[in-house]
Amino acid sequence: MSNKVKFEQYAALLREWSGRMNLVAPSTLNDIENRHFADSAQLADILPSDVRVVDLGSGAGFPGVVLAILGWHVTCIESIGKKVAFLTAVKEALGLDNLTIYHGRVENFVRDLPAKTHNIVFTARAFASLTKIMDYVASTKCRLFLLKGREIAGEIDAAKQRYSFSYDLTPSKTGDGFIISVRFDR
Repeated sequence: MSNKVKFEQYAALLREWSGRMNLVAPSTLNDIENRHFADSAQLADILPSDVRVVDLGSGAGFPGVVLAILGWHVTCIESIGKKVAFLTAVKEALGLDNLTIYHGRVENFVRDLPAKTHNIVFTARAFASLTKIMDYVASTKCRLFLLKGREIAGEIDAAKQRYSFSYDLTPSKTGDGFIISVRFDR
């Protein structure tokens, strides 16, 4: 199955399931390709190709499922059972053997990671503030690739009060937000 067909089926599943549960804002269902797929896919331009992606609070699968379709090995972490059911249905329908669904909380997943996590990166979109995300994953020292809104400067200032890190900002291609790439200082 081509990626084009996978994205078409993903969009159809998203529309179908959104009628039963709150996966995305209803106003975005008419522009899934740009608002969700293209927004998530822009991470592909900056993600290293040899990493395993862990998507925090995956919800409807953004950016995790999009990155899995594009070829990365991805673990989507989601604590809400109905959303896990949706992600599982997408995985099965699209034949995404490179996608793992973790039904649980981010802090439990991170706690159970092996000490050596050299090839893992964390992603998130509309999950939590930068400081909160760092609270969850700082112990791993893994890189972050986060889709954030236009208020990112305030989030960076707040996170700098608690953490030592360097970052790069890339303007979003699909909106007025940014991609922030974070490296924890060792």
